[in-house]
Amino acid sequence: MIQIRPVSDLRNKFPEIERSIGNDQPVFLTKNGYGAMVVMSLKRYADLTDDIESKLDEAEYEASISDFRYSGTEVFDRLRSKFNG
Repeated sequence: MIQIRPVSDLRNKFPEIERSIGNDQPVFLTKNGYGAMVVMSLKRYADLTDDIESKLDEAEYEASISDFRYSGTEVFDRLRSKFNG
């Protein structure tokens, strides 16, 4: 179940939020009724970012062994064609 709480709960009810994120559920925090941030466990964050980080490391390595570069336009055109079919 999605948990949406006021940002003041981060200070006032930290143990409750900690238990929620311990169950691998992110907690959405609001300030003045608007979304302000998301709190999640380190494991959940790693699950979301490890693949991206790995791909960036791979791209950095490839760039270090080659002088070939795509222009910004070429990169975005290739991405658009990949996602749009």
